[in-house]
Amino acid sequence: MARVTKRIKEMNEGLNKDALFSLEDAIKTVKAKSKVKFDETVELSMNLGVDPRHADQMVRGVVSLPNGTGKSVRVAVFARGDKAEAAKEAGADLVGAEDLMETVQKGEMNFERCIATPDMMAIVGRLGKVLGPRGLMPNPKLGTVTPDVAKAVKDAKGGQVEYRVEKAGIVHAGVGKVSFEENALIENAKTLINAVVKARPSGAKGTYVKAVSVSSTMGPGLKVDVASVTD
Repeated sequence: MARVTKRIKEMNEGLNKDALFSLEDAIKTVKAKSKVKFDETVELSMNLGVDPRHADQMVRGVVSLPNGTGKSVRVAVFARGDKAEAAKEAGADLVGAEDLMETVQKGEMNFERCIATPDMMAIVGRLGKVLGPRGLMPNPKLGTVTPDVAKAVKDAKGGQVEYRVEKAGIVHAGVGKVSFEENALIENAKTLINAVVKARPSGAKGTYVKAVSVSSTMGPGLKVDVASVTD
């Protein structure tokens, strides 16, 4: 049997994990229960009534959190000429064309977001088997295939979050850090929830949002009253 540490005992003390919290109380409790020495990410999870194996039930999109994520995002950009210079000036960490393709083909992918100008997709398309499984393939619907690479880079670094439903029908994403003010985390969480609700696919039948929970990186998950955040 796994040993229950002192930290876990303290974290769970007085906590009813089966209770339904308001979003505000859930975030307040998550902040109060954080007992580790690093700045944990506050994560929001939504269990959706969809089967992503069907194309008309896929839920995917991007949303800009008003208070940022508190996370440093490394961005790679496939571009040439003036577009490449604009990407560099906007703060892109890696910029290139064939040379960047070769780097990625070697398995060197030290970035969390990949952006490309439309004319670069012939090159980027060769990397589908590498970038696709990692969710890094540029996509015009997500704003990562665009002629305005400077704006895309600034958005990615300024608090934009990409969400995508997993096989089990769950969407989860970070909405900030434990060190954030409660109101900032609440506003970020509501922004993500609203974006996912608005992204309801045409094939979704019955109850769309089945469950919502909030947790920190090392903390317990707290159930949120669904009706209170989806009305």
